[in-house]
Order: sequence, then C-alpha cells, then structure tokens
Amino acid sequence: MFELNGKVALVTGGSRGIGRACCEALARQGATVIVNYVKGESAASSVADSIQASGGKAEIVRFDVADVKATESAIEDIAKRHGRLDILVANAGIAIDGLLLRLKEDDVDQLFQTNVRGALACAKASARIMMRAKTGRIIFMSSVVGEMGNVGQTAYAASKAALIGAAKSIAREFASRSLTVNVVAPGFIDTDMTSSIADSTKDHMLKAIPLGRTGTAHEIASACVYLASDEAAYVTGHVLRVNGGMYV
Repeated sequence: MFELNGKVALVTGGSRGIGRACCEALARQGATVIVNYVKGESAASSVADSIQASGGKAEIVRFDVADVKATESAIEDIAKRHGRLDILVANAGIAIDGLLLRLKEDDVDQLFQTNVRGALACAKASARIMMRAKTGRIIFMSSVVGEMGNVGQTAYAASKAALIGAAKSIAREFASRSLTVNVVAPGFIDTDMTSSIADSTKDHMLKAIPLGRTGTAHEIASACVYLASDEAAYVTGHVLRVNGGMYV
C-alpha cells in the first residue's frame, strides 16, 4: 500500500524539518526524491545521503522558489534528466510574525513572494509536465493558522490561507487530466521552527490541542505519502488537517 516505485518526487524546502521528513518518507515508499534547498547545502546533502544509505534514490537541487524563472528552469531540468515528474510537495516557506499595526510592507511582500508565488510557480511548472503524462500529484503545505488565524500572524496566516484557495482552484483546472491537488495543514509540530517558542507560549498552545501534545514531522510526512499515492487518486481539492484536533 502507498507504493511509489518508479515515481519522481520534488520536495521544496526539503533539507530540514517537515521537508526532510517528507523526503525520507517518500523515498521509503520507493520514489526518487529531489531535495530542494536554498541555504545549507550540507543539510540537504545529509538528507540525500541518509536516503541513499537506506537503499533509496535522492539528489539535491538548489533553487529559490521566490525566484520564478529559476524555479521554472530547475523543474524543467529535473523532468528532462529523469524523464518525468510525478509528485510535487510545495513545502518551502518562511514565517515572519508581527501584529498588523507593526507589520512592514517588505515583510508582507517577502512572505507572499515565497509562500504563495513560490508555491504557485512550482505548481505551474510541475503541472505542465504532469499534464503531458496525464497523471500527477501536487501537495501544498499550509498551516492550521491558515484556517483558524492567530494573533501576531496576520500576514503568515493570510499566505497559508491563500494556498488553500489556490489548491481548490487548481484542482478544478486539472482534474480532467487526472492531476490531483491537495493541501496538508499541519498544527503545532515539533520542528526547528517551533523550538524557539517560549515554554509559556507552548504550554498555552498545548492546552488548545485536544490530543494534548505536539505533532511530529513524520506524521505530516505520512499524510503527504498518502496524498501522493495511487490510493488517493480520487481525492482532490482537499485540506488534510494534521493538528491533533486544534482546529476541526
């Protein structure tokens, strides 16, 4: 079940956290994984090396999703070298927090350039390839705050909410070509990004989670594996919430 043998998967922001977990999970199911990174080549190489050491196939590719032309060129090159691209996990993203009255315009622009335009650029370039094959899986990585909002995260939440609307629209556009487009919306996940949160804030957030704990990157990756598989061929335009009941 959930076998991905012979598939080629691109994971943006794949060098750490949720991205790394997705790379490793997809590789375990048989996919050849393209680990995208912008900074930290050693971290990306570590992911690829770990996959290869376990008998999987992986390579690293550097490009910034915020650079649309570079993104399109890189994805076209991946498809040429491998002869296909079956799975896109648009995971790359940044977080800039701040109350609305203190938000800088540059921060808002940067968030949307990476989180929204970057994801759309990846989806557009990947869809061109997938359309020719008449099959493909596109998965956007949103967030629980994109659905429920959060104080001090207005711009970040807006960028993550935008991915949900985009996925639903793209799903309708490409359904006739058997491309599925879905969203994974993680809740409070234990990663490097959340490790710097103050203990008092963490305690407050945990009280809002019915399951009473943080999630793991592996649990998010498992959701992506399902959506990338043939078993999810009849699932499109869906938001798969992996949040411990924080938002239902």
